[in-house]
Amino acid sequence: MRIRLSSPQSDAQWQAYYQFRWQQLRAPWQQPIGSERDELETSSIHRMLLDGETVVGVGRLHQVDATRAQLRYMAVASSYQGQQLGARLVAELEQQALALGCSEVVLNARENALGFYQKLGYSQQEELASQFGVRHFRMQRFIRFTANTGSWQQQCQQLEQVWHQQIPLSQFMQLQITAFDGCELRCQVPLPPNINLHGTMFAGSIYSLATLTGWGLLHLQLQALELQADLVLADASIRYLKPMQTQPQARCSLLGAKGDLTVLRQGKNASQRIDVELLSANKVVALFSGHYKALLPRNTP
Repeated sequence: MRIRLSSPQSDAQWQAYYQFRWQQLRAPWQQPIGSERDELETSSIHRMLLDGETVVGVGRLHQVDATRAQLRYMAVASSYQGQQLGARLVAELEQQALALGCSEVVLNARENALGFYQKLGYSQQEELASQFGVRHFRMQRFIRFTANTGSWQQQCQQLEQVWHQQIPLSQFMQLQITAFDGCELRCQVPLPPNINLHGTMFAGSIYSLATLTGWGLLHLQLQALELQADLVLADASIRYLKPMQTQPQARCSLLGAKGDLTVLRQGKNASQRIDVELLSANKVVALFSGHYKALLPRNTP
């Protein structure tokens, strides 16, 4: 049966939601019923995963201040783990944080969950006080970088110059950035230089447009984080859904970029999985997923 993502609606669903939260996050440490709730329940955003009518995952988001939101009470039933359900919950709540106008999501992760959140793009911060004898760490992730419009325009102009100078194909394709708001990057190329014998966009050009758009988002993140790295595409997949007949565009966002880049500060190489949508006349015609590597510059000790 397909797993549904929703918010609790009926009294029965709310009861099942809190019961699951207590069973997963409090009962194993002999905490009483009621300890799975706090004073922010009514002002928070709640989501749960349902297999039929059975709750198999939960998560909550509340707004901390004008720029930050916090994830709490995240749990997926052990028999349902390994199916990307936790990542699905996090992505939904991050989308809600973005809708609230937040630029950052924070959370307190148990030690055994650090790897899970780092793969989703969260960076480990300071260690917190232990809870129930379990070590916890503060983690954060930017879902939008804040800057004025002029600053982003300058960054995008510089990125286009990097493309055209270092990747000649981008200049031949006439690749341009049409928008970047600190979260979503949009690029486009004209159809004529990228056309095939059928009058639609050449598949290789579609792949290149997607690759460079994802590469561009990674570049802009490093600029915002004041990090330096050499960027390469390690692996990728693409699904061509329909012909690209007009107005070729590509878009990707921080919400679709998974992987912690701040490990570069620790002298480690970083990687990100970035999803890119290809559009023709604003309709999705291809889906691209690229695994990018951010490698320490060769002169870095």
